[in-house]
Amino acid sequence: MILPDLAELVALRGAAVGLNLRAHRPPLARLQGAQRSAQRGRGLEFEEVRLYAPGDDARSIDWRVTARRGRPHTKMFREDRERPVWLLADLHPGLFFGSKRQLKSALLLRAAAILGWTAVLGGDRLGAVLAGGGRPRILPPRARQAGVLPVLQALVETQPRAPGAPEPAALAGALTTLRRLAKPGSLVFILSDFSGLDEAAQSGLAALAANCDCRLLWIVDPLESAGLPAGDFRVGLPGRLWWLSGERSRAPWRAAWALREQGLRDTARRLNLPLTRLHTPNDAATAVPPLLREPTWAA
Repeated sequence: MILPDLAELVALRGAAVGLNLRAHRPPLARLQGAQRSAQRGRGLEFEEVRLYAPGDDARSIDWRVTARRGRPHTKMFREDRERPVWLLADLHPGLFFGSKRQLKSALLLRAAAILGWTAVLGGDRLGAVLAGGGRPRILPPRARQAGVLPVLQALVETQPRAPGAPEPAALAGALTTLRRLAKPGSLVFILSDFSGLDEAAQSGLAALAANCDCRLLWIVDPLESAGLPAGDFRVGLPGRLWWLSGERSRAPWRAAWALREQGLRDTARRLNLPLTRLHTPNDAATAVPPLLREPTWAA
């Protein structure tokens, strides 16, 4: 199967035209005031201190500067119109798999590219934390092409290029890293197959979701839920292959998948996080845009 390259991810800019990330903040988050103004991001950012003038808000008086200079001074703020949007891409080697159309890792890259372009075209700042192949890779939020192009290049470089065992700790490590970086009110898209959703990852997700608007995009392949067809198959990883009967393995295979599916759905429901699936048989350019137009997401 063909791996996405930078040229393909750049071309997905066209699929993002007309999309909007701002129409889908949960109503509860809006009521609780995660942002301090109607603008994007944290709403107001400190700009300078000046002499207090009649009519200024007394709550903004800078008492330290006032005491030091002997005259009332007030803090001035400016509107922060660029909201941080983060992509967390869980690109462990287990995503080098796909039975229909494309690899799971390829679908993740294409979906992330559309989301990234949507963010910067909407005036937001784009950052990313990429898990896979060691320590998480961090790209701080930046605006316009200066934000999206380095993220796309990093996605291409980080994608798995050969089959391999999943990295159970990768997702938890990336969530912990992003929790330290993301400002309150940031929008976070978590793209993963969630095979590493252990207790540590669930704790990291809960901590991140407490301050940020998080969305879960679940990358799935039909073979994972349906099981193997009739016949005998060589399965496993290079150097660790064995024969598996489709008929005899199907019932336990489906039972294991149902357990994993229910665990992820329960986690999303408990944390009040939108969860949606992206399927490898579907083209990302047609699958992702409807998710950004619908008022609610459901897996």
